[in-house]
Amino acid sequence: MDIKLITFNEVTADLQSQLTELYKQLNAELTQLDLATALSDYNTTDVVICLDDDKLVGIAMMAKYKVVSGHKGMIEDVVVSSEYRGKGIGRKLMEKLLEQAEKSKLDDVLLFSGHHRTAAISLYKSLGFKLKESGMYIKKY
Repeated sequence: MDIKLITFNEVTADLQSQLTELYKQLNAELTQLDLATALSDYNTTDVVICLDDDKLVGIAMMAKYKVVSGHKGMIEDVVVSSEYRGKGIGRKLMEKLLEQAEKSKLDDVLLFSGHHRTAAISLYKSLGFKLKESGMYIKKY
């Protein structure tokens, strides 16, 4: 299996099609942007994928941004195919993103996870993430 950071130029129709199917395991009702769009603007998104031969089996993304309180990363959309879970792929994806965070000299890396995702939460804690006491609010458009 190959874990790698990908760029806009590496996005193919086949990869996009596989990503669409993989994301249904995260949330079948999720409206997706295409991967090329997510990677096209200002080099602000890091995308790490796991391939088993040419099959996409995992992905994780980190959006980077700057605000007055510092240079931050927000990890989003960490998904490992159900048939590949429990093999350390999620950890490898996260470690690759955290390497990118260090290279980018981020001050903080944040992520949100549903309380029911106990395996994911255990992984995040083992990587040094701590639960932040705050409320998250959302407004949909």
